[in-house]
Amino acid sequence: MSASRRTPSAGAALRADRASARARARAPGTAPKRRDAEATRERILKAASAEFARHGFAGARGERIAQRARSSERMVYYYYGSKDALFRAVLERAYARLRDAERDLRLDADDPANALAQFCRFVWRYYLEHPEFISLLNTENLYAARHLRRSAQLGELVSPVAQLLSRMLADGAAKGVFRDDIDVIELYVAIASLGYFCLSNRHTLSAVLGRDVAEAQALERYWDAALRMIAGYVRREPTTDTARRAAPAPEALRCTGRPY
Repeated sequence: MSASRRTPSAGAALRADRASARARARAPGTAPKRRDAEATRERILKAASAEFARHGFAGARGERIAQRARSSERMVYYYYGSKDALFRAVLERAYARLRDAERDLRLDADDPANALAQFCRFVWRYYLEHPEFISLLNTENLYAARHLRRSAQLGELVSPVAQLLSRMLADGAAKGVFRDDIDVIELYVAIASLGYFCLSNRHTLSAVLGRDVAEAQALERYWDAALRMIAGYVRREPTTDTARRAAPAPEALRCTGRPY
């Protein structure tokens, strides 16, 4: 499957398939055909996601994608045109699925700190439960995001989560629990990094450190520690006067015998 060219017969096949599609569109009862086409496209995308996640961009093969999708390589080219376009569609699908899962989140509306903790755990668990997402992003980073940069959907894929975090930060600042100078992009990068690195590098980290860093209990401990890091990053510190009033006097500590 060439990254930039169709197979030698793809051009003729594409013209023939398009002519056939136009003829079917003029005929009565074409709704099932449209549904079949949508189902075929989805099967191809699903198969391509698995192929790219396992073999990377360079190693992916159109014939394996077609076989897994119960289709033909000709149809893969018919719907997506080229390997580059297919990989871009796979990335868009992966990001869209994460975006949709984020939109379905039901976070604590009354406690911004708890809502942020819920969001963090959602993101980190999503990475754990969707290893193909990590593989696809690792591959795209090898190509300097050249496919994503050409996506017309890029803004739609990333803006919802930024808006969600912005509202959460504003609510927390209004209630006096979050700082009011937090950059939402920097916060998201911190959250993503704390969950992503441990899983994307789980094999090398486990080999070098001598323990499985992605084992279930180890991950829970790590996520608890990561939440404390995020909480410390966003927490609004009391003013000097407030802290002085809240702190017990040294004499009081001495009288109780408690250590400083």
